[in-house]
Amino acid sequence: GTVWWDGELFSGRPDWDKLLAYPKAQLTEEEQAFIDGPTEELCAMVTDWEIGQAMDLPPAAWEHIKQHGFFALIIPKEFGGKGFSAYAHSQVAMKLATRSGDLASTVMVPNSLGPAELLLHYGTDEQRNHYLPRLARGDDIPCFALTGPLAGSDAGSMPDTGVICKGEWEGKETLGLRLNWEKRYITLGPVATLLGLAFKAHDPDHLLGDKEDLGISLALIPTDTPGVEIGRRHLPLGAAFMNGPNSGKDVFIPLEFLIGGQEMLGKGWMMLMNCLSVGRSISLPAVGTGAAKFTSLVTGQYAQVREQFNVPLAAFEGIQEALARIGGNAWLMDSARMLTANAVDLGEKPSVLSAILKYHLTERGRECISHAMDVHGGKGIIMGPNNYLGRSWQGAPIFITVEGANILSRNLMIFGQGAIRCHPFVLKEMALAGREDHDQALKEFDGLLLQHIGFAVSNAASTLVLNLGFGHFEKAPGNRLSQGYFRALNRQAAAFAMLADLSMMLLGGELKRRERLSARLGDVLSHMYLASAALKRYHDLDSPDHLEPLFAWAMEESLGHSERALDELLTNFPSKVLGCLLRVIVFPFGRRHKGPSDAQDAEVAAVLGRAKGDPTLEAVLAGCYRPQSAEDPVGALQHAYDLLADSHPLQKKLHEGLKSGQVKPTAGEHAIDAALHAGVLQPAEAQTLRDAEAARRKVIDVDDFSKEELTQAEGKVR
Repeated sequence: GTVWWDGELFSGRPDWDKLLAYPKAQLTEEEQAFIDGPTEELCAMVTDWEIGQAMDLPPAAWEHIKQHGFFALIIPKEFGGKGFSAYAHSQVAMKLATRSGDLASTVMVPNSLGPAELLLHYGTDEQRNHYLPRLARGDDIPCFALTGPLAGSDAGSMPDTGVICKGEWEGKETLGLRLNWEKRYITLGPVATLLGLAFKAHDPDHLLGDKEDLGISLALIPTDTPGVEIGRRHLPLGAAFMNGPNSGKDVFIPLEFLIGGQEMLGKGWMMLMNCLSVGRSISLPAVGTGAAKFTSLVTGQYAQVREQFNVPLAAFEGIQEALARIGGNAWLMDSARMLTANAVDLGEKPSVLSAILKYHLTERGRECISHAMDVHGGKGIIMGPNNYLGRSWQGAPIFITVEGANILSRNLMIFGQGAIRCHPFVLKEMALAGREDHDQALKEFDGLLLQHIGFAVSNAASTLVLNLGFGHFEKAPGNRLSQGYFRALNRQAAAFAMLADLSMMLLGGELKRRERLSARLGDVLSHMYLASAALKRYHDLDSPDHLEPLFAWAMEESLGHSERALDELLTNFPSKVLGCLLRVIVFPFGRRHKGPSDAQDAEVAAVLGRAKGDPTLEAVLAGCYRPQSAEDPVGALQHAYDLLADSHPLQKKLHEGLKSGQVKPTAGEHAIDAALHAGVLQPAEAQTLRDAEAARRKVIDVDDFSKEELTQAEGKVR
């Protein structure tokens, strides 16, 4: 991977002009048309409930995916693909995720780490010319098999083998590999026709040279090859996307099946790592953001439609707290998603930033779903066609687990990778330590070490000076609101760089085993990056007034989390005495940012209750699929919201009539009928209120089933 803005944050002196100078993420006309056309149409073809009942996408949806090239978003046009930007790929995946996690998973996997991505970077011309057009047309459905029963997060320990040998292929003796493997959790595996496989290659008979253990290698294998066992399915928390195990026993393939041919034998780990960082920057962050946008849409409206104690749920402060975290996170996550996808389009392969996004955007997506369930109460619990949240809740842990479990990402990967890749000196020092010309290396190392010491001392001094308040006189870009946040990030970046250096100096190699210390350093880096993304987006849009509630919430949220991580790091620092001394430097006046205030929460919560078209609300929901039909449960929610909003003056008239005693419903008589009889409401007005109440009731109602429906072999309720 490459180092990008994460390197600036690690330096302790981020160059904000550099960040703000990066071009804004934008779609081409063709990309926008694809999102507005085929992607919108695909969303309209499915519902989560129907997918769950059939345990598959509808046949028409599969055909639409193939016909419109959804599996070919990253394949260049010369091979029949779309050739879309990373940002467009992210937008498509996000929109699909706002409709169905199963749908998003089906489309995003072939466009992430898989045969197409690997062929583009490492395939031979012959392989690219043969496979890429077939993948683009949907003639071949790909999957990629890396994880096995004995190798999950530690994929490098895989026991799957490929032994160099001679065998018969198409009637001729051929030099190739005899493969034995067992894999699981492979998305699209049950329907795949082309299997990408990772294994360890061995040459015990020295048919290729003196080396016996050749290393991890990657091959493309048609699934109808003799010895391949594939087709059975897993049920990942009842999700319906195609996922299952596969295995092979004594499967012989020619060397030409290796991705990149014999030249790339043993280079599989490098190939995987270079491609993984791109996929992790796009697919899973898009799904997490999609979850946040979808829950913003439905929870904001439901909290207005549903009443308790004669007031909308949104009027309660406890509900407002949940709404604020949903809406504020949605805007913050979207900012980070856009910035990182744009980095990929600028040619970066951001390995550290991809780990940050994978962890934080899937975790925040899960948090948004959890808050949405809390607000919906029983409505979110009772499964059925009218429950638009339940399957999202069921599926949330899946995205936490795949492509690197989140516990691993936070505790080992973010700072563990960043300390080496992003630090201005550590990687160079490690390279010099491994050089064979010791005298020259030692001379260069001494000079580099002096620079490193100067860097550490400078950051310590900067931390104290900035935290004593002198940073207030530093020039900062933006308006008055954003300038304060730029300066706050300068303080945090200097403190982070100082503490990262001291931690590495005190602990050395032990740091990787002090996972909680590493995790807190990673948290500081991560939240500084999220804050940077919010600043970049706010600046790119010319700092509009209507975005201030979202922007201020996002900054206080990020800075508050970052400061808390610094606080906990100092409390648990390896040297208690040094930790106390460092606290005086980092927090001479105590913590400045403790998260969004109650007033800021209330502002963001109010945004989610606004009418369609409000610019602040649209900033949260941009890119979200919004069904138009009132027969769709999400469309019914919008329909009820609109009718209730339009009838608000009539509701007020009815309530005033009840309060004054002019309207006196008899036993069993509805207040609307009583108001009509009393002349408070005209017939048309009464009907308007009845329609609004009927729409409200349709939203509130949940599903029930007969015993026969629950026990049918077909159509089981899941």
